Amino acid sequence: MRLAKLGAVLGAALMAAGLAAPTLAQPAADTVAAIRARGQLVCSHAPSTVGFAMPDSHGIWRGIDVDYCRAIAAAILGDGNRIRIVPSSTQQRFTMLQSGEIDVLIRSTTWTLAREASLGLVFAGINVYDGQGFMVHRDSGVTSARQLDGATVCVQPGTTTELNMADFFRTHNLRYTPVVIENIEEVRNAFISRRCDAYTNDASSLASFAASQGPNAGRYLLLPEIISKEPLGPVVRKGDWRFFDIVRWVHFALVTAEELGITQETIGNFADSPNPDVQRFLGRTGELGRMLGLDNDFAVKVVRAVGNYGELWERNMTPIGFPRGVNNLWTRGGLQYAPPMR
Repeated sequence: MRLAKLGAVLGAALMAAGLAAPTLAQPAADTVAAIRARGQLVCSHAPSTVGFAMPDSHGIWRGIDVDYCRAIAAAILGDGNRIRIVPSSTQQRFTMLQSGEIDVLIRSTTWTLAREASLGLVFAGINVYDGQGFMVHRDSGVTSARQLDGATVCVQPGTTTELNMADFFRTHNLRYTPVVIENIEEVRNAFISRRCDAYTNDASSLASFAASQGPNAGRYLLLPEIISKEPLGPVVRKGDWRFFDIVRWVHFALVTAEELGITQETIGNFADSPNPDVQRFLGRTGELGRMLGLDNDFAVKVVRAVGNYGELWERNMTPIGFPRGVNNLWTRGGLQYAPPMR
């Protein structure tokens, strides 16, 4: 544990300096055993991003990232409500996972080579294919990111967003002044109060921001340029491959359920299906769950807790106006594709 904490401290210091953190050799923790012992899965999400993670008026966390947390809890503990949410900032998120303060990070975090190779962490899948964009005040008259020469741009530090922005302006020989603010709410307030001419983030996050403005949403314009690839997904510690397998295959179970037409409401109607794929999915044949250290009907528990991937999207992303696009199933022209569950 001391070695893990030392790695977290060193990692934080080096990341603050813009350097890669070292991966210190350490014995892999048994995250699944820890989750079962405490009876709770600990997830970290962004503190207030509509569609991804945000408490509702009753204090209950909602969003696609939260649903993934509930799905993992359902697979391991049999109950999607046995979760604890620990919000994190962009600066804290990796050290919280490295130190063992949280079990899994599901926080609109982009999968990159540097993050996976140097932080002792590994991405278990992609729950949202995204890309970075720019938002401006509609009355500014700006309709393209290439018109932002000389602009001030609000951005969070220590993110791929900040790096992509610098690459974009350098590539197009445009001048800009970054307005760097760590807290996401302060970033948004700075943009609303016109401390910056533009606000850059993942397109889904920008759509989430606009949706949160209610009747004022029309004041803001998302520019057409998408300047990066931002594959977002859950992150776990390297070395604990059983937990990694579970998180990865929970994601694939959500996608597979949609492929098979199995929903939260109709899953009980599939018990007598003659389809061998359905029977394996339900855990009625084969030993797929036990191979993961779970009950054979783990996928049933996942779908009963949160629905299939399409249901997660309709519940969380469609209301903020973020089109499904490349996040559609591969059979519908998208990129969501699950390996065979057999």
